[in-house]
Amino acid sequence: MPLSTARFTTLNILSRPAVNHVSAGDATAGRNSRPNLLPEVQREMIRWKEEGRVGKMKEMLRKEVVELSVSPYDTAWVAMVGRNNNNDGSRQQQLQPRFPQCLRWVAENQQPDGSWASHPAGADPLLVKDSLSSTLASVLALRSWGVADELVHRGLDFIRCNAWAAADKKQRTPIGFDIIFPGMMESAAALGLNLPFHPSTFQPMLQNRDLLLQSSAWASGKRADVAFAAEGLATTTRSNGGGRWREVLRQHQRKNGSLFNSPSATAAALLHLHDDKKSLAYLDSVLSAYHNSPAVPAIFPLDIFSRLYMVDNLVKLGIQQYFRREITLILDHVYKYWIQRDEELFSDIGCLAKGFRLLRLNGYHVSSEVFEGLDRKEDYFKSVLTPYKSNDTILELYKASLTTLLPSEPILDGIKDWTSSYLRQTSLSPKESDQDQRLAQEVEYALRFPYASLERIENRLSIETAEVYNHVKLLKTSYSLSNAGNKDWLEFAVDDFNKCQSLQRKELEVLERWVKEYRIEELKFARQKVAYGFFAAAAILFSLEHAEARSSWAKNTVLVTLVDDLFDVGGSEEELLNFIDLVKAWHGHESIGFCSEKVEIIFKAVYDATNEYIAKASLVQGRCVKHHFMDMWLVLLDCMWQEYVRGRDKIIPTMEEYIATGYVSVALGPVILVPMYFLGCNLSEEAMRSKEYDDLFMNVSVIARLLNDLATIGREIAQGKENSLALGMMQGNGKVTEEKARREIQRMIEKHRKELLRMVVLKDGDEGTVVPRAVKEVFWQTSKIVHMFYMSKDGFSSPHEMVAAIDSVIYKPIVLPHQHHHHYST
Repeated sequence: MPLSTARFTTLNILSRPAVNHVSAGDATAGRNSRPNLLPEVQREMIRWKEEGRVGKMKEMLRKEVVELSVSPYDTAWVAMVGRNNNNDGSRQQQLQPRFPQCLRWVAENQQPDGSWASHPAGADPLLVKDSLSSTLASVLALRSWGVADELVHRGLDFIRCNAWAAADKKQRTPIGFDIIFPGMMESAAALGLNLPFHPSTFQPMLQNRDLLLQSSAWASGKRADVAFAAEGLATTTRSNGGGRWREVLRQHQRKNGSLFNSPSATAAALLHLHDDKKSLAYLDSVLSAYHNSPAVPAIFPLDIFSRLYMVDNLVKLGIQQYFRREITLILDHVYKYWIQRDEELFSDIGCLAKGFRLLRLNGYHVSSEVFEGLDRKEDYFKSVLTPYKSNDTILELYKASLTTLLPSEPILDGIKDWTSSYLRQTSLSPKESDQDQRLAQEVEYALRFPYASLERIENRLSIETAEVYNHVKLLKTSYSLSNAGNKDWLEFAVDDFNKCQSLQRKELEVLERWVKEYRIEELKFARQKVAYGFFAAAAILFSLEHAEARSSWAKNTVLVTLVDDLFDVGGSEEELLNFIDLVKAWHGHESIGFCSEKVEIIFKAVYDATNEYIAKASLVQGRCVKHHFMDMWLVLLDCMWQEYVRGRDKIIPTMEEYIATGYVSVALGPVILVPMYFLGCNLSEEAMRSKEYDDLFMNVSVIARLLNDLATIGREIAQGKENSLALGMMQGNGKVTEEKARREIQRMIEKHRKELLRMVVLKDGDEGTVVPRAVKEVFWQTSKIVHMFYMSKDGFSSPHEMVAAIDSVIYKPIVLPHQHHHHYST
């Protein structure tokens, strides 16, 4: 059978009329094999709602305005902008504050230590440079208008006590600091302020600034990086008059009137171009956006990025299932701006990459052509602003590159190549701050598990490395997103993870008793895989309401492993044929009889468990599903038997013949198709009959078969078993090396992975899809599981390979570390 027509034929053997009843044998089998944990699940979910925690977080997600922290640094720069209040026609300018409310805010918000830090004192000991920058800007604002001398002196005292940080390379350095801070020092000197910097510190900073400006060709006005740090050029000695500033605006002013959505850079331009209406309108819009607030944020607007960040955070923390409606509304909102090629979205590389990934994975039609010109490292670093050269932005690009859907998306392939290489290189450098270490952990995980990132393991990593309690990002100054990094989310995620895990441990105990009850442990030839099977289910079907899906996944993993081992190593031909006849007879199996005790043990376990889930699935779906369950087993056994006969008779199949049986005999059928009845959605007869359902199963099963072959080649050759890698070398008449054959197998895996993802992301209601998205998602998550099991060797068969992962998902509760507090010098 050619690969293109190789189907899991049980999905098409459904032409018989549906049966509207379930036999007593089906309904009662296995009923007492496990206690009913459903009431506990229901109580837990009701408790969430009664506490109102979910409702409060939904309100936060629905807020029209994303809450950004106030930026003392940017507010100080806006406070410096003046207006000419001359009404007598004289030429002499008499400037007054254009935004007096900002000046008042600066005067009223000095910290007790004399700084204008945007974060609590001591919250991050590596942000002292940021505090120096904000404090010096605030001192300049007050002195430039000749007010609040006492506050100015206290600010200078703070700068004196912490001047060491300006040249400390271990400090987190705001973007543009090496240009902006020396420029502010010059402005301070021009205002008669005596800054407490030793010449050995002051002069090297100025020289370094001048070198940066020369290398950036500031005279040509073409370097966006320098324009981004416009505050450092605000003195007339550096700007050479208004002409240069008009050139900067001509090249870099955005549609909203800003320079790079930065209030401080826009204000710096207005110090020389008092009459630029677009710049003034931008600053007015920033202040009015927050109900005429007297202060401004570090960046505005940040609506799209913030909302994408919130969605991504919910997914990372593993609590997105509580907010599906809100997530859909946010992504619909973002997609509207995507279609319009909104400037906020498309001018920020990190925002663009995150938006592309989230939109594509949620079924929105987005083209990888938006990344044109970014697929080569050299071009990328020449063309983008400094803020987008950071590892977090490049990590977003890397993640976006993993979402290829089409056979050929060369732009994404190019991005994947250079970003993965770059991130590996930079991951070797020392990490000074907690934030750097957190990012390094995320990078390491993303690079190690590009296609094996199991959701629950990723949730745990995200929770344990979360920045929620100290959620500070750093551009030219620090800022935080109040309702994107709320600590309530983290606490809820921890509580939810541990509650789900507690329930799952009870479920696993029930399954372990089931193994003993059915004497499965007595089968010494067979791998005992109840914990592995349950781990796989719990890693992707972790919600409280998915208890039945987890149970069926784990039990069927045990059962197909028993049958696989019976065919491979444990059974005689007589036993194999006896088992097949028993399954065909099903309720009439007593007339067949058992030829051995091992066959009896395996069949009774298969019979009772299958009948248990037939009854439960029929009840949940409102129709009899027995024919589907039986077909799954019969087709699986047929393919296993074909492979057994080929091995017995020394028949070497073609690659097409091997794949046609191999993708079924890898035995994912009972494991993943049974749980799909318990996902809380209607799995109709039409969906089960569809070619779409068939193709989804075929693609994930081919991936599993080929990955298994790559990981087990040595063992299977020694056992005389079929293997696609061995076939690839044999069919090349000795001319195909193992390396070349491996590359071809990897190419096949990649082809099926792309096609699987393309099918999965189709939205419910899209043309060509009748299978519910929740069901399709299980196929995709299963592909990640098999990637993890077979990353390097057969982790499924190894007794130690997966222990740490199992512990992290099932056994070890999450306990957040205590927060440490630090203090600045004063």
